[in-house]
Amino acid sequence: FNELEVMPKERELIEICKQEKAEGRKALVYSVYTGTRDTTSRLKVLLEHEGFKVAVLRASVDASCREDWIAEQLDRGIDVLITNPELVKTGLYLLEFPTIVFLQSGYNVYSLQQAARRSWRIGQKQPVRVIYLGYANSSQMTCLGLMAKKIMVSQSTSGDVPESGLDVLNQDGDSVEVALARQLMR
Repeated sequence: FNELEVMPKERELIEICKQEKAEGRKALVYSVYTGTRDTTSRLKVLLEHEGFKVAVLRASVDASCREDWIAEQLDRGIDVLITNPELVKTGLYLLEFPTIVFLQSGYNVYSLQQAARRSWRIGQKQPVRVIYLGYANSSQMTCLGLMAKKIMVSQSTSGDVPESGLDVLNQDGDSVEVALARQLMR
């Protein structure tokens, strides 16, 4: 494909961002591919081509400066913030972004839960929308299904979680990656 050909997931993201902007809402977009296979630059170009003001939060912005950096981008009037969920999973309140869109989710249940809650904070006055985009019958959707099961189990329990985290709750003893691999081998 050529670099300006819009893939189906990207098209859906653009449509979501258009809808959210029409409602006066900003969107936080997560992409786990920010290193060697960086997709954030491409997403920025595609969204800007559609008329959005976009910022990309990268790991090069020191953790202690991220809140101020995001505030500067908001002052600049951005509609969309793109980042890796690992960069904002703890400590940041992103109330200004009531819509969260995951283009990819990664394999870490804790990171997924934390990233999905960046806008669900005391003081949020708008309904929060969390959207997961994926292709039918893909490994990404299989992974999301497995992660959803783990999240459901963890949320249905009360008290302390065992020392080794959510993997203790997995009856097979497999990590998300191993469980995904087993499903793909079938």
